[in-house]
Amino acid sequence: MRLKYYLFALFCGLMCACSAPKDVIYFQGIDDLTPEQLAKMSQTYTTKITSDDLLSINVTAWDPAAVTPFNPPVYAYSAQGEQPLAASQSLYTYLVDPKGNINFPVLGEIHVAGLTRQEVAAKMEKMISKYVENPLVNVQLLNFKITMMGEISRPGSFTIKNDRISVLDAIGMAGDLPLTANRKNILVIRDNNGVKETYRVDITDPAIFASPGFYLKQNDIVYVEPIKNKQRARTSSDRQFTMSLLTSIISSVSIITSMVITIVNLNRN
Repeated sequence: MRLKYYLFALFCGLMCACSAPKDVIYFQGIDDLTPEQLAKMSQTYTTKITSDDLLSINVTAWDPAAVTPFNPPVYAYSAQGEQPLAASQSLYTYLVDPKGNINFPVLGEIHVAGLTRQEVAAKMEKMISKYVENPLVNVQLLNFKITMMGEISRPGSFTIKNDRISVLDAIGMAGDLPLTANRKNILVIRDNNGVKETYRVDITDPAIFASPGFYLKQNDIVYVEPIKNKQRARTSSDRQFTMSLLTSIISSVSIITSMVITIVNLNRN
């Protein structure tokens, strides 16, 4: 009987060893937070235009001819450089200079740094309305990208098409984190007008939603460091191999135990 107890204890110990470590579980304790606490963590964020951003700006109106001066023709040339070809309107791009300005046809220099896409569009519509009735301005940010580095499933640079992205969205785009990643000390590196800023975020803690590093900005770098003891975490293939090995060991121990009990009972008889 004691052997059965030892076998059961061994099985429980092995199963506990296979359980997920606590430091890989996201948002621990979030179910215990009150609605008021969750509301305090909520934050709104909209991408602001900064220097070196590349903007695509297109002006439309009921009378297309009226907005032609604001959409200068852009041409591409054939391989021989002889025949000009009309290019797509998406090539109406404007680079924000170090002072935060763009140089736009007819309107001249416009300060756009610190404004959202919608605010830039509204500002330009007001300026263009002096020349065109009811203009509509569409502004797109073309070079919004982030870089994921370190202990990431798919590290690299990612182009963002939305106005807003969180560090959780970025981790999801990069294929989530392996078990060897340190989820408690993720580094966000940001360039704010030439000044480097760093933030540390812990995605196991619901307080991440209130962190200034939760929402990412243009050209942010997210670095995930490995845990100090990688042996505590395993990749998916390692876990499958370990579970297979443990199953084999348990089966072998069970067979050996049964044989020992049978032999002991036969000797007693």
